[in-house]
Amino acid sequence: MREVAFIKQNKEKWLEFEQAIFGKSKKNPDEMANLYIHLVNDLSYAQTYYPKSKTVIYLNYLASQIYQKIYKTKREDKNRFIHFFSAEVPLLVYQYKRYLLYAFILFFCCVSIGVVSAKYDQDFVRLILGDDYVNMTLENIKKGNPMAVYKSGGNVGSFIGITLNNLYVGTRCFIYGVFLGIGTFTVLLQNSIMLGAFQYFFHQQGVFWESVRGIWIHGTMEIFGMVVEAACGFILGASILFPRTFSRMNSFKIGFKNSLKIFLSTIPFTIAAGFLEGFITRYSIEMPVWLSVFIIISTLSFIAFYYLIYPFIINKKINLNDVSASQKPFV
Repeated sequence: MREVAFIKQNKEKWLEFEQAIFGKSKKNPDEMANLYIHLVNDLSYAQTYYPKSKTVIYLNYLASQIYQKIYKTKREDKNRFIHFFSAEVPLLVYQYKRYLLYAFILFFCCVSIGVVSAKYDQDFVRLILGDDYVNMTLENIKKGNPMAVYKSGGNVGSFIGITLNNLYVGTRCFIYGVFLGIGTFTVLLQNSIMLGAFQYFFHQQGVFWESVRGIWIHGTMEIFGMVVEAACGFILGASILFPRTFSRMNSFKIGFKNSLKIFLSTIPFTIAAGFLEGFITRYSIEMPVWLSVFIIISTLSFIAFYYLIYPFIINKKINLNDVSASQKPFV
């Protein structure tokens, strides 16, 4: 069957799915499960005969939305909080994975701009970081502790202040997406260029390794989280720019709800990064090299697994369940 005929044949049924997903028609759990089974069959057919078609993307989106709808209407033995982090967020990250890719590409490009600018313009670092901060860091380097800035203030006060600031930056990354993604890009640009210039400054002073041992103890979660939050902003902006088959308002509502869930998932990582910066980073020079490297690798591995690997695992698991879905309903 040609794809046009396949779409024409099933168009009304898919519109019914949309009505059920977005609450314009009421369906009980059994009816929702039945809709899911039919949709999975259509998705499997489309994946077989039109693998690179937009129809596959559309049906996959509907399937993921119905799946989540079923689990919202189903009585769960699982804790809602656990389900949110173990299934709901990873499925959304998988659904919007291309925006996470875009955010990382832009991040690395902007960091590179900061590095190159700092390399070829001697005043660039002072322009970005300020004279006071640069002069203070140079004094700390002369004293043998380039990370001494992290020792200023008490542990608890530093933890609270740093965490609130990081939450503020992350919220701006997300909310500014409402300006068609331009606001998000601006926040990501500023912070990424600053990071690139900051790291190259330490390289120029011959203390690059010491800076890595200090900055990235907390920076793995803090920076990775910022990139995920930027992806949320891009999702929000795209929901306005590209409404697809939905009205622009409905598209915005969907984009806001889904991106908000992903954004909320970054908050524990932001708090953890603030804790590490307030309580651990200040001792990076004194602690054994193996310990600082262990903290950096373990924190990076954890957050990277959650956002880059686990979504594919949970999506694959659902697809395997789809094989038996036509024989055994979910509810």
